[in-house]
Amino acid sequence: MPASALPSNRFERRRAETRRALMHAARQILAETGDTGASIQAIAERADVGFGSFYNHFESKTELFEAAVVDALEEFGRKFDERLAEIDDPAELVAAGFRLSARMADSHPELMQVLRRRGLGHIHSDNGLTRRALRDLEVGMASGRFNAADPAVALSALGGTLLSLVELRFARPDLDGDEAAVNLAEMVLRMLGVPSDDAHEVARRPLPDPA
Repeated sequence: MPASALPSNRFERRRAETRRALMHAARQILAETGDTGASIQAIAERADVGFGSFYNHFESKTELFEAAVVDALEEFGRKFDERLAEIDDPAELVAAGFRLSARMADSHPELMQVLRRRGLGHIHSDNGLTRRALRDLEVGMASGRFNAADPAVALSALGGTLLSLVELRFARPDLDGDEAAVNLAEMVLRMLGVPSDDAHEVARRPLPDPA
Protein backbone atom coordinates (compact mmCIF):
# COMPACT_ATOMS: atom_id res chain seq x y z
CA MET A 1 0.00 0.00 0.00
CA PRO A 2 1.53 3.40 -0.93
CA ALA A 3 2.27 5.81 1.88
CA SER A 4 -0.38 8.22 0.65
CA ALA A 5 -2.99 5.49 1.09
CA LEU A 6 -2.07 4.51 4.65
CA PRO A 7 -5.02 4.52 7.06
CA SER A 8 -5.31 7.90 8.77
CA ASN A 9 -6.61 6.86 12.20
CA ARG A 10 -6.25 4.06 14.73
CA PHE A 11 -9.50 2.32 13.79
CA GLU A 12 -8.63 2.23 10.12
CA ARG A 13 -5.10 1.03 10.86
CA ARG A 14 -6.39 -1.82 13.03
CA ARG A 15 -8.93 -2.72 10.37
CA ALA A 16 -6.19 -2.82 7.72
CA GLU A 17 -4.00 -4.96 10.01
CA THR A 18 -6.83 -7.44 10.52
CA ARG A 19 -7.41 -7.73 6.78
CA ARG A 20 -3.70 -8.27 6.18
CA ALA A 21 -3.62 -10.97 8.88
CA LEU A 22 -6.53 -12.83 7.27
CA MET A 23 -4.92 -12.57 3.82
CA HIS A 24 -1.63 -13.83 5.20
CA ALA A 25 -3.33 -16.79 6.87
CA ALA A 26 -5.09 -17.65 3.61
CA ARG A 27 -1.82 -17.45 1.69
CA GLN A 28 -0.15 -19.77 4.19
CA ILE A 29 -2.94 -22.32 3.79
CA LEU A 30 -2.78 -22.13 0.00
CA ALA A 31 1.00 -22.53 0.05
CA GLU A 32 0.97 -25.44 2.49
CA THR A 33 -1.81 -27.59 1.06
CA GLY A 34 -3.86 -25.67 -1.47
CA ASP A 35 -6.91 -26.81 0.49
CA THR A 36 -9.56 -24.10 0.77
CA GLY A 37 -11.80 -26.25 2.96
CA ALA A 38 -10.44 -24.85 6.21
CA SER A 39 -13.18 -23.43 8.45
CA ILE A 40 -13.52 -19.71 9.00
CA GLN A 41 -12.79 -20.38 12.68
CA ALA A 42 -9.50 -22.08 11.77
CA ILE A 43 -8.55 -19.23 9.45
CA ALA A 44 -9.34 -16.63 12.12
CA GLU A 45 -7.31 -18.54 14.71
CA ARG A 46 -4.34 -18.76 12.37
CA ALA A 47 -4.64 -15.04 11.70
CA ASP A 48 -4.99 -14.41 15.46
CA VAL A 49 -8.16 -12.37 15.00
CA GLY A 50 -11.68 -12.77 16.32
CA PHE A 51 -14.12 -14.97 14.42
CA GLY A 52 -16.52 -12.07 13.94
CA SER A 53 -13.78 -9.97 12.36
CA PHE A 54 -13.81 -12.17 9.29
CA TYR A 55 -17.16 -10.88 8.06
CA ASN A 56 -16.04 -7.28 8.47
CA HIS A 57 -13.71 -7.88 5.54
CA PHE A 58 -14.92 -10.81 3.46
CA GLU A 59 -18.33 -12.27 2.63
CA SER A 60 -17.02 -15.82 2.22
CA LYS A 61 -13.95 -18.02 2.26
CA THR A 62 -14.05 -18.05 -1.52
CA GLU A 63 -13.67 -14.28 -1.58
CA LEU A 64 -10.80 -14.41 0.92
CA PHE A 65 -8.83 -17.08 -0.92
CA GLU A 66 -9.34 -15.34 -4.25
CA ALA A 67 -8.10 -12.07 -2.74
CA ALA A 68 -5.09 -13.91 -1.29
CA VAL A 69 -4.16 -15.33 -4.70
CA VAL A 70 -4.48 -11.94 -6.40
CA ASP A 71 -2.38 -10.39 -3.63
CA ALA A 72 0.34 -13.01 -4.14
CA LEU A 73 0.37 -12.50 -7.91
CA GLU A 74 0.60 -8.74 -7.44
CA GLU A 75 3.55 -9.19 -5.08
CA PHE A 76 5.19 -11.47 -7.64
CA GLY A 77 4.75 -8.80 -10.31
CA ARG A 78 6.17 -6.07 -8.05
CA LYS A 79 9.28 -8.13 -7.40
CA PHE A 80 9.80 -8.42 -11.14
CA ASP A 81 9.40 -4.65 -11.50
CA GLU A 82 11.91 -3.98 -8.74
CA ARG A 83 14.55 -6.30 -10.17
CA LEU A 84 14.03 -5.78 -13.91
CA ALA A 85 13.17 -2.08 -14.10
CA GLU A 86 16.29 -1.21 -16.13
CA ILE A 87 15.72 -3.81 -18.86
CA ASP A 88 14.17 -2.46 -22.07
CA ASP A 89 14.43 -5.50 -24.34
CA PRO A 90 11.15 -7.49 -24.15
CA ALA A 91 13.01 -10.72 -24.93
CA GLU A 92 15.43 -10.15 -22.08
CA LEU A 93 12.51 -9.39 -19.75
CA VAL A 94 10.90 -12.72 -20.60
CA ALA A 95 14.13 -14.65 -20.09
CA ALA A 96 14.99 -12.86 -16.85
CA GLY A 97 11.47 -13.50 -15.55
CA PHE A 98 11.91 -17.24 -15.99
CA ARG A 99 15.26 -17.21 -14.24
CA LEU A 100 14.02 -15.11 -11.33
CA SER A 101 11.01 -17.39 -10.92
CA ALA A 102 13.27 -20.42 -10.58
CA ARG A 103 15.32 -18.68 -7.91
CA MET A 104 12.26 -17.44 -6.04
CA ALA A 105 11.20 -21.04 -5.44
CA ASP A 106 14.04 -20.99 -2.90
CA SER A 107 13.95 -17.37 -1.72
CA HIS A 108 10.13 -16.94 -1.60
CA PRO A 109 8.70 -20.48 -1.31
CA GLU A 110 5.31 -19.45 0.11
CA LEU A 111 4.69 -17.00 -2.69
CA MET A 112 5.75 -19.47 -5.36
CA GLN A 113 3.67 -22.29 -3.87
CA VAL A 114 0.59 -20.09 -4.20
CA LEU A 115 1.53 -19.44 -7.83
CA ARG A 116 2.09 -23.16 -8.35
CA ARG A 117 -1.25 -24.19 -6.90
CA ARG A 118 -3.51 -21.41 -8.18
CA GLY A 119 -1.71 -19.61 -10.99
CA LEU A 120 -3.24 -21.51 -13.90
CA GLY A 121 -6.68 -20.05 -13.30
CA HIS A 122 -5.25 -16.54 -13.40
CA ILE A 123 -3.23 -16.64 -16.62
CA HIS A 124 -5.85 -14.48 -18.33
CA SER A 125 -7.10 -12.59 -15.29
CA ASP A 126 -6.55 -8.87 -14.94
CA ASN A 127 -4.10 -9.20 -12.07
CA GLY A 128 -0.72 -7.58 -11.60
CA LEU A 129 1.32 -10.46 -12.97
CA THR A 130 -0.78 -11.01 -16.10
CA ARG A 131 -1.00 -7.29 -16.79
CA ARG A 132 2.77 -6.97 -16.76
CA ALA A 133 3.36 -10.06 -18.93
CA LEU A 134 0.78 -8.95 -21.50
CA ARG A 135 2.37 -5.49 -21.59
CA ASP A 136 5.79 -6.94 -22.34
CA LEU A 137 4.42 -9.26 -25.02
CA GLU A 138 2.56 -6.43 -26.73
CA VAL A 139 5.67 -4.22 -26.67
CA GLY A 140 7.69 -7.05 -28.18
CA MET A 141 5.12 -7.65 -30.90
CA ALA A 142 4.79 -3.96 -31.73
CA SER A 143 8.56 -3.58 -32.03
CA GLY A 144 8.98 -6.70 -34.15
CA ARG A 145 10.99 -8.46 -31.46
CA PHE A 146 8.27 -11.13 -31.25
CA ASN A 147 6.25 -12.36 -34.21
CA ALA A 148 3.37 -14.02 -32.33
CA ALA A 149 0.04 -13.46 -34.05
CA ASP A 150 -2.11 -13.03 -30.95
CA PRO A 151 -0.94 -11.70 -27.57
CA ALA A 152 -3.53 -13.78 -25.70
CA VAL A 153 -2.25 -16.98 -27.29
CA ALA A 154 1.34 -15.94 -26.58
CA LEU A 155 0.36 -15.24 -22.98
CA SER A 156 -1.09 -18.75 -22.67
CA ALA A 157 2.18 -20.26 -23.89
CA LEU A 158 4.29 -18.03 -21.69
CA GLY A 159 2.18 -18.51 -18.56
CA GLY A 160 1.83 -22.24 -19.00
CA THR A 161 5.55 -22.70 -19.45
CA LEU A 162 6.34 -20.53 -16.44
CA LEU A 163 3.96 -22.54 -14.25
CA SER A 164 5.55 -25.74 -15.52
CA LEU A 165 8.95 -24.40 -14.49
CA VAL A 166 7.66 -23.59 -11.00
CA GLU A 167 6.17 -27.09 -10.74
CA LEU A 168 9.49 -28.57 -11.84
CA ARG A 169 11.40 -26.62 -9.20
CA PHE A 170 9.25 -28.03 -6.39
CA ALA A 171 8.79 -31.52 -7.83
CA ARG A 172 12.49 -31.98 -8.67
CA PRO A 173 14.54 -29.94 -6.19
CA ASP A 174 17.58 -32.01 -7.17
CA LEU A 175 17.68 -30.42 -10.63
CA ASP A 176 19.71 -27.31 -11.41
CA GLY A 177 16.94 -24.71 -11.34
CA ASP A 178 19.00 -21.99 -13.01
CA GLU A 179 19.95 -24.23 -15.93
CA ALA A 180 16.38 -25.41 -16.38
CA ALA A 181 15.13 -21.82 -16.38
CA VAL A 182 17.71 -20.73 -18.95
CA ASN A 183 16.84 -23.61 -21.26
CA LEU A 184 13.10 -23.00 -20.98
CA ALA A 185 13.59 -19.27 -21.51
CA GLU A 186 15.55 -19.94 -24.68
CA MET A 187 12.83 -22.27 -25.96
CA VAL A 188 10.09 -19.71 -25.25
CA LEU A 189 12.02 -16.93 -27.00
CA ARG A 190 12.40 -19.11 -30.07
CA MET A 191 8.69 -19.91 -29.92
CA LEU A 192 7.98 -16.16 -29.87
CA GLY A 193 10.05 -15.70 -33.04
CA VAL A 194 13.43 -14.66 -31.67
CA PRO A 195 16.21 -16.14 -33.88
CA SER A 196 17.95 -19.15 -32.36
CA ASP A 197 21.39 -17.57 -31.85
CA ASP A 198 19.83 -14.44 -30.39
CA ALA A 199 17.56 -16.43 -28.08
CA HIS A 200 20.54 -18.44 -26.83
CA GLU A 201 22.48 -15.26 -25.99
CA VAL A 202 19.58 -13.33 -24.47
CA ALA A 203 18.61 -16.21 -22.18
CA ARG A 204 22.09 -16.18 -20.68
CA ARG A 205 22.62 -12.46 -20.10
CA PRO A 206 23.63 -11.56 -16.54
CA LEU A 207 20.66 -10.82 -14.32
CA PRO A 208 20.44 -7.32 -12.83
CA ASP A 209 21.73 -7.07 -9.30
CA PRO A 210 19.09 -6.90 -6.57
CA ALA A 211 18.05 -3.34 -5.67
